Amino acid sequence: MASSGLLEALMPVSISSVLLTVAIGSLASLIVYRAFFDPLRGIPGPLICRITSLWTYWHSYIGDDCSKIGELHKRYGPVLRIAPNEVSISDGAALAPIYSERGGFMKAPCYANFDIEGHSTIFSTRDPGHRAVRSKAVVPVFSTSNLRSGTDTIEGCVAKMIARLKEEAVESRDAIKTSGKPKPVNVLNIARSLAVDAVSSYLFGQTFGGVSEKTDKMSANGYVDTLVAVGRFFFLPNWVFLALETSRQKLWPDKIEDESAHKVDGFVETLVKGSAADDSTYQGRLLKAGISKQEVEVQCKDLIFAGTDSTGTNLSTICWQLAKRPEVYTTLRKEIEEADARDPSYNPQSLPYLDAVIREGLRVSMANPTRFPRIVPSQGFDFEARNGQRFYLPAGTQVGMQPYTLHFNPDVFSEPFAYKPERWLDDPTPEMQRDAIPFGLGSRQCIARNLATMELFLAVRAIARENVLEGAQAVGEKIELMEWFNSKVKGETIEITWQ
Repeated sequence: MASSGLLEALMPVSISSVLLTVAIGSLASLIVYRAFFDPLRGIPGPLICRITSLWTYWHSYIGDDCSKIGELHKRYGPVLRIAPNEVSISDGAALAPIYSERGGFMKAPCYANFDIEGHSTIFSTRDPGHRAVRSKAVVPVFSTSNLRSGTDTIEGCVAKMIARLKEEAVESRDAIKTSGKPKPVNVLNIARSLAVDAVSSYLFGQTFGGVSEKTDKMSANGYVDTLVAVGRFFFLPNWVFLALETSRQKLWPDKIEDESAHKVDGFVETLVKGSAADDSTYQGRLLKAGISKQEVEVQCKDLIFAGTDSTGTNLSTICWQLAKRPEVYTTLRKEIEEADARDPSYNPQSLPYLDAVIREGLRVSMANPTRFPRIVPSQGFDFEARNGQRFYLPAGTQVGMQPYTLHFNPDVFSEPFAYKPERWLDDPTPEMQRDAIPFGLGSRQCIARNLATMELFLAVRAIARENVLEGAQAVGEKIELMEWFNSKVKGETIEITWQ
């Protein structure tokens, strides 16, 4: 009886010990397998990345994963294992097979983290059929011919921005009289205001009125910044992402975020409710295609976010760079003055130096710096890197390329972190043309890229034509970013002063 009691007392300990031993053994086996026997074992990379995805999740969260992955590429080469089942490639030769040839590889599951209110957007959906119905309905509004017919609408928004910048320049100079130093002007906020007005006026037929808001922060900024912050969790499994976002909203509600979202919701709800199912507006085309009003509102909100954030970052970065390099600004003004004298009705995209100023701005601004993850299809992916090594990625591997690494590759762009528009004038190399991908690549690249490009050309031309940046100086030595899917400018300010 005593022996039986002793066994009963020891059994729970023994079972616990066995379970612990099994757990430790299973974990050890998984680590050994991932490090030395996994199909990706031949892809170089740090041991921590072979074992767990926590390294990439952490650096994505703190906003330095693009530069960290860039450093790893310098150490390990152009094909790099950054997680147990994820590979990053820095060789531009891989762009076409991954993103454009035969439609490119399918988007990774993590794109679902950019769904809005339970709806997949034109950007986030992985289903080609789901996207085709929606993109087919709205693609015509982004055609060159339609954009040209809408030039006056966009020019009207630009004119309001120019007037706002002139007012801010006067206030900046006047501050010297009272405080002894000029008042910094946040051109990021003003550029975002133009972007949301151009998108809403041209596509929706009703302006949001961002430029008219004479405040330090436009009312839509809180909404935009909230979705930008989603990017820090972009690579997480969707169930983890949803748990974190739900917890954040319940435990740490943000009044500014809520008020901004309410403003955008109200604007979109009104314009969709008052729209007919016809071809006259973006929302009308979606309604005509049979999309529900609730989803149409979501698609419009997604466009407001993407158009405001990316174009705002790109335009304000170009303004800051022009203020920092007055010789570039002077050359740009001369080209525009000469073009105006010849024929004021010219297409601004025909001017080579203006084109170079904008292309270089898009290269360095890093509105979307991180990798665009795709899933290797059933046939696998066989790739020969520029160093002569061949790599094979099996089906199901997540693979991506990041603009940060491509745009700042010194082998392709000399002095990669320097803003040098002239690099695009002196017969740019095929590699430069290939690797500059500010709007993505292939069938899934930014659907509004033509509109965003037109905004930039019209806005930068107007800034130079009106000599808005005379006496302007860039604040700070560089623009610091959180390297999320959509980059976050630290402090949410890109500032210029006027002397």
